[in-house]
Amino acid sequence: MKLTILGSGTSVPHHARATPSHFLETNSGTFLLDAGADAAHRMAEEGLDWPNLDAIWISHFHLDHMGGLTPFLFGVKWAPQTQSRTRPLKIFGPHGLRNLVEVVSNSSGYELLKQPFDVEIVEVKPDEDFTPLPGIAARGMKTPHTEESLALRLKDDASKLFVYTSDTGFSEDFGLFAKDANLLLMECSFRRNKPVTKHLELADAMRLAHLCEPEKLVLTHLYPEWDGIDLAAEARTLWSGETIEAKDGLKVEI
Repeated sequence: MKLTILGSGTSVPHHARATPSHFLETNSGTFLLDAGADAAHRMAEEGLDWPNLDAIWISHFHLDHMGGLTPFLFGVKWAPQTQSRTRPLKIFGPHGLRNLVEVVSNSSGYELLKQPFDVEIVEVKPDEDFTPLPGIAARGMKTPHTEESLALRLKDDASKLFVYTSDTGFSEDFGLFAKDANLLLMECSFRRNKPVTKHLELADAMRLAHLCEPEKLVLTHLYPEWDGIDLAAEARTLWSGETIEAKDGLKVEI
């Protein structure tokens, strides 16, 4: 598997960090993890095969994580690159996802689910096993962020384990969910003195790292207060494992 960071930022406009989106390449297909407003154009900028994207994961319904989903569907409906496509696109996310897409689709006669190819929306329950791509075993975990928010765990047919927290507050239950991940993509919104409980600051993230012991830890969803700070160096004072600061365009092999 290979991960490309499309957007390492938040809802706050930033010159170097787009809204949260990540592109995962596997042996059996490609996966867009969250669809911030910039996702479609960032995939194009990185030279990724967006016309043949196989699956999309929406972790929760905050606009910085799903605001780009319906514009992407609108774009691929009319793009010359997709008119001969036959492979289906599957969109996975929490309960309520279909209704949100349909509300936008019906708002101006967009018919976003009527594409040149089949589109399937699959609503995932917490702790439910599902198969988003052939040979990929997946499970979602309820996280303390929004009512519907889910973390995602993916294991491929080579037993490589990838885990994505998306937005979350601290939860010890996550330690078991992400135990021994080959790559853990974790939010680390704030440096210290976080203003809300339902996000992580560095000390929270490092406590989870101790519980999970991932092979590689990538910290993302970084607010502007991280500008000019060596995040990886600060992380090493709290956890000895490999910590990588997410930056737009970063590619990490799993």
